[in-house]
Amino acid sequence: MKKPLRILVVTLLLAACSGGADADSELLVSAAASLTDAFADIEEAFEASRPGTDVVLNLAGSSALREQILEGAPADVFASANRFNMDKVVQGGEAATEPQVFATNLLQIAVPAGNPAGVTGLADFGRDELLIGLCAEAVPCGDFARAALANGGVAPSVDSNEPDVRALITKIELGELDAGITYVTDVASTSGGVDGIDIPLEDNVVAEYPIVVLRSTGDAAAAAAFVEFVLSNEGQAILDEHGFTAP
Repeated sequence: MKKPLRILVVTLLLAACSGGADADSELLVSAAASLTDAFADIEEAFEASRPGTDVVLNLAGSSALREQILEGAPADVFASANRFNMDKVVQGGEAATEPQVFATNLLQIAVPAGNPAGVTGLADFGRDELLIGLCAEAVPCGDFARAALANGGVAPSVDSNEPDVRALITKIELGELDAGITYVTDVASTSGGVDGIDIPLEDNVVAEYPIVVLRSTGDAAAAAAFVEFVLSNEGQAILDEHGFTAP
């Protein structure tokens, strides 16, 4: 049986500084929200391959995770949905190794099942009568979405800016928004609760996901082993199952 996914909030991460599980047995992995399902499976597979190591996932927008790391919140590994936030962590002196890109992703228009608003493409994001959502600016899915809209010559009429892609996809699935731009993998994760509309390749943006061992790690060997697992054939197969593509 798959173990429940545990997501740490910042307060719990900070509390870890004062005590708790042995650093040799617990590995804190801060990962982009779009990696939620894939990293849940990677967590399970990695723990099976390395008995005694307990992976704890801290999932949020990459920009929020970046700020946590730069402000001193403990973490062993950082997996970002873009290079920008990773570069900031490296520039801040928090990376212990060279970041490596382990997956790529594409954007897709997401609409409620059945597409009640009749959205057909990027041009619809300029329609004032529709309820349009994007990830907030500075969040990778938000920056990528705005880049894709700019590529398509569309000035979006945005009604909701969400903190991460999972918050956005949830609102679309609930029918609170007529359309949004998420990743292909997030549309697939809803198992039919959301319909996807492809964005032309000439307008789309490729998201690159880098991963790194952090300077604050309490177990460099375990952290490096996790990164190696993500890059391994087994880790790549899991990512492929969730719709990610190899770099």
